[in-house]
Amino acid sequence: MPAFPRPELEEMVQRWLQANHRAEAQGDWATHLGPFYTEDAVYTWNNGPKWDFAAHGRQQICDWALGTEMQGLEGWRYVYDHVLIDERQGEVVGFWRQIAPVKRPDGSPWEVAGVGGSWFRYAGDWRWSWQRDFFDHANAAAVFLELARQGALAGAMQERMRKGSKMPGWVRREG
Repeated sequence: MPAFPRPELEEMVQRWLQANHRAEAQGDWATHLGPFYTEDAVYTWNNGPKWDFAAHGRQQICDWALGTEMQGLEGWRYVYDHVLIDERQGEVVGFWRQIAPVKRPDGSPWEVAGVGGSWFRYAGDWRWSWQRDFFDHANAAAVFLELARQGALAGAMQERMRKGSKMPGWVRREG
């Protein structure tokens, strides 16, 4: 993996965070974040011992990771609390929180517990070539189920939950 100047990586992170804020505000992640990926980028995450999500190439990333996988999450915020930059390897790890636009009875927002984050590999030219997300799917499911029980979960998210691994990009793990 190539080394990159630290100021360039720091600027990339700032550009990414600004685009992330625009995506949250407009509920359109593909338009704002899609241009940050190389044409051949790979974006993945794991969902337990049997399933992975994988999008290969910018188009699949826009259509699936930033498209169908974000349906029903309009109004949710992904607040990056801490970012680590490794300029020697050209990698960035950002730790984020997933906060719902719905309030609890005490007025605080619903938030997915546990650690959430994204691990990126920088390719230069203000683009990521690889991203691996990690987050607590059990805690996310608990929040989604509680919001559904209250009638506060978007219909698109309820539909995604019903489809589960039949959504585009989901692949069964071997073994």
